[in-house]
Amino acid sequence: MTRGSLVDDETARTGAELAPDAWAALLAPRLAQFAAVARHEHVTRAAQQLGMPQPTLSRSLARLEADLGVALFARQGRAVRLTRAGVAFRDAVERALAEVERAAESVRLEADPGSGRIAFGFLHTLGWETVPGLLREFRADHPRVRFQLVQTYGEAMLERLRAGALDLCLTSPLPDEPGLVVRRLDEQRLRLVVPAGHRLAGRRRARLAEVASDPFVTLEPGYGLRRITDTLCAEAGFAPRIAFEGEEAETLRGLVAAGLGVSLLPPPAVPRRGVTELDVVGQRAVREIGLAWLDGQPDAAPVAAFKRFLLSRAGRLLLGAQGGAS
Repeated sequence: MTRGSLVDDETARTGAELAPDAWAALLAPRLAQFAAVARHEHVTRAAQQLGMPQPTLSRSLARLEADLGVALFARQGRAVRLTRAGVAFRDAVERALAEVERAAESVRLEADPGSGRIAFGFLHTLGWETVPGLLREFRADHPRVRFQLVQTYGEAMLERLRAGALDLCLTSPLPDEPGLVVRRLDEQRLRLVVPAGHRLAGRRRARLAEVASDPFVTLEPGYGLRRITDTLCAEAGFAPRIAFEGEEAETLRGLVAAGLGVSLLPPPAVPRRGVTELDVVGQRAVREIGLAWLDGQPDAAPVAAFKRFLLSRAGRLLLGAQGGAS
């Protein structure tokens, strides 16, 4: 034993033998042991607290000092005291252990079935009534579950889902790609929205081809509803002449009310003055809405409960919202 320290000369080796990224794996199991001895300044009492044999703890500390190449403790009879290097190391270790404790408590709380956290994404157009109603119903039985809500367009939401930033998302159209599980929950009828003074405004229904010459206001490329609009127009035999592109359905409705074009939109949460909404005939003008999650990813208890709740609403997801399910 090196005089005044716990370092065993026969096991001493320099830290130069280790790659920098190997330190955490090497030292992590010994940090709590070091911190306990530093607090008690007594190996036997620290071993009793840790529930391990005193000789085993002494050997572990000797290996720690050998790996670092520095004496952390000096002996004073049966007690030990920290060296200057030991004091500096203790402060860093206490901070690191406190951060690990906070992280462990955080993930434990997120997995708690009664008070965990769910990262949930959904489309802008579901944020007025559908999602608030679903959350209200779910939290009636799970009042302490917390939600991180992400409201965005389909492709951006799927990117977050693939990256693991979301647990579940409601999206449309339904993605078909490896690594994702998707379950169809409902479908929503799309309406042809025209200005109140439009030539079709006195009608209740129309064919999409009847507005082939009109300017369209649509969502930007990358939005699921934009893809559906382009597809339905192509099926009707024309490519829409885009006058304005936006990011939010109710803004598009306002542009239509201002006489700037026509649009294909889901039913509004609140009726909008200045527009007429027509049923589209001759085509199946709907958008399917589904629940998506990463394939093979284990669910924390609150996520599993919310997933079961949403799947149980298949065919009834949009009930209560304006326009309902078709």
